[in-house]
Amino acid sequence: MPSDKIIADPYTLAVNSGFTKTAAKKLGLPRPALLRRYKAGDPLTNGPVLIASDPASREAADALAAILLDWGLTVERNADHLAAGTRWGAIVLVVSEANHPTELNETMLALGPEVKNLAPNGRVVTVSRAMADGDTPAVAAVRQGMDGFIRSLAKELRAGATGNGIVLTDGLAINEAEALAALRFFLSAKSAYVDGQLLEVGPSCHSAASVKDAKNAKSSDAEKPLTGQVAVVTGAARGIGAAIAETLTRDGATVVCVDIPAAGEALARTANKIHGTALQLDVTAPDAGEKILKHALDRHGRLDIMVHNAGITKDKLFANMRDDKWNPVVAVNIDAPLRINEKLLKAVDAGQLPGLRIVSLASTSGIAGNRGQTNYALTKAGIIGQTAATGALLAAHGGTANAVAPGFIETEMTNHIPFATRQVARRLSSLLQGGQPVDVAEAVAFLASPAASGVNGQTLRVCGQNLVGQ
Repeated sequence: MPSDKIIADPYTLAVNSGFTKTAAKKLGLPRPALLRRYKAGDPLTNGPVLIASDPASREAADALAAILLDWGLTVERNADHLAAGTRWGAIVLVVSEANHPTELNETMLALGPEVKNLAPNGRVVTVSRAMADGDTPAVAAVRQGMDGFIRSLAKELRAGATGNGIVLTDGLAINEAEALAALRFFLSAKSAYVDGQLLEVGPSCHSAASVKDAKNAKSSDAEKPLTGQVAVVTGAARGIGAAIAETLTRDGATVVCVDIPAAGEALARTANKIHGTALQLDVTAPDAGEKILKHALDRHGRLDIMVHNAGITKDKLFANMRDDKWNPVVAVNIDAPLRINEKLLKAVDAGQLPGLRIVSLASTSGIAGNRGQTNYALTKAGIIGQTAATGALLAAHGGTANAVAPGFIETEMTNHIPFATRQVARRLSSLLQGGQPVDVAEAVAFLASPAASGVNGQTLRVCGQNLVGQ
């Protein structure tokens, strides 16, 4: 049910159509691609999948190939026999069992030419392991080395193609449900604006029932993974919050839309559109957590997903910062989620909210900083920190806490940025364009799903590999 409305970037549209497309080619101008985004019924990839591996990881790669065949994909393990002109929908590089950087040499050099054959909006996904206590220096080198490899490769890809990595932890195998769910997300059009990112995935802490749900990631018919679940989204009246509410509804959830009373009319429109309920509430109120929990339980009988999206900016150089700019940003962006979570965690401890999943909105400003945003960056970095700590608290109860860190997203707010600044911000990512609210919503929906039960305490950037920070 997500809105099909895409906030147009006139430059991107111009260089992909008509005589301006030809002119841009001749002049050598940057040409952002039109990104492929999720539509129900579309294939998972837009072409066959090549699975490559180093010698030590061959068995793991073979197991993965068998599963992707079960998904209905065309899978190749050897590109040598294929006809010239084959365009890969995706390339998956499995190096999870490599023990030394030199073990990758032959595989990497053979794979390089195949990257040239990646289809527009194709995918490159690496599967490696996280460094662990007791690793030899050589093992640590190859594992950390994959971080630099995929981030660098992602910056070389063109035509809307992306590169991301799955980092297995705690002995997880690539053919287990938790890892497969992450792979499906990265291969799909749902990850259109996720680029140059690595996501740690480990064994699930969820209940047996939730693990069974996660295994549905192997099936191509898992169109509504949130069926029967209830989600709360703050800041849901418009923009990214409304897109999150719509996407969660598309995936089967019943959504409680929360926003301040002043946004009541827009909030009602969002709630009515998705057949959810509206709760007018200032999240900074001392009893906000209690009211959210009561509304969800009284109206819907449960609460499975809490999305902290509400946030504000009040930019000022730090030397000129005053309490009217600092205090409200701290109150809305970090203090409110902390206090609401405190209430929810008490309910979790009491057995009221089994398997609760919390997803919070951070920002690339909280990772790399941004001039004039010391207040905002503190709160968004704070979201990243509290997410890691909250994830550890929820794990014992089968729940998870994760964050999404958007980069430049095309919203009504960014439309008010001065023209020149807005154009520069759009071109600072590897994809050479801003993202859409639905791109953030897709990441939130994935992290909120039972399939993502192996992802906990993580922050996933949705920024097109914005050229700041990591």
